[in-house]
Amino acid sequence: MVNTVLAVAVGYGAIVGLAFAFQDQLLFQPSSRLLATPDDAGMPYETVHLDTKDGETLHGWWIPAPDVSRETSLSDPAEHTLLFFHGNAGNISGRMESVQQFHRLGLNVLIVDYRGYGQSTGAPSEEGIYCDAEACWRYLTETQDIASQEIVVFGRSMGGGAATWLAAKEKPGAVILESVFTNVPDIGAHHYPFLPVRALATNQFDNKSRVDEIEVPTLFIHSRGDRIVPFTLGRQVYEAAAEPKQFLEIEGGHNDGFLVSEEQYLQAIDDFLAEHLNGDEAGS
Repeated sequence: MVNTVLAVAVGYGAIVGLAFAFQDQLLFQPSSRLLATPDDAGMPYETVHLDTKDGETLHGWWIPAPDVSRETSLSDPAEHTLLFFHGNAGNISGRMESVQQFHRLGLNVLIVDYRGYGQSTGAPSEEGIYCDAEACWRYLTETQDIASQEIVVFGRSMGGGAATWLAAKEKPGAVILESVFTNVPDIGAHHYPFLPVRALATNQFDNKSRVDEIEVPTLFIHSRGDRIVPFTLGRQVYEAAAEPKQFLEIEGGHNDGFLVSEEQYLQAIDDFLAEHLNGDEAGS
């Protein structure tokens, strides 16, 4: 009996040790292979290389808004730019459907791979990704000379961590947070309840503690069908956020809700941006 208990304890300890050692690999799942470009989706673009303050070089795409009139409500689409922070897996080439949606709304889009993802140098880390977010902000406000109040910071899933960090530090025109979690320990404990995740976690991406520092309008989007980031965690982030804020409940899964609920999704985003980027609250 004692030997059995000891064997179980040793085995469990080994599992805990492996989880601690490989937690970065569980969180960050980059791919270096680019599967597509905006050209493949019919969107003219420019390749950009951004230098971070700690010496990495990030690869991304600057996709200007289409020079066509549209029936939706933003008065001058070329004035508004969306900074897209993607989730933890793959790279920017897997986000073309989302970029197309924002392109159709008449927004300029900057989407950049974090360090260690795609063609960006380095290895991913929480602090490194914050540094990457800062480089993106500098590119838009300095290189592209875009006024901060005309920038929409968008974060999906893990990208919400970069978005909340940047939006709490700077002052964009608006923020959109889609399928975000409260923090890494919470999402880890949900998926691995048999492990002492809260004691092991070295990455935080603590959205819940930061959202009340965001002083601009914020739209939260989440699906009850999300099996990767539970709807309840997204609601907790929303509840912790400062006003003005809105919540959009969509259908579908973690990786396809924006497509399953496309009509509702795009209309809500367009209405939100039309109100807050062109209204009295823009830049406030």
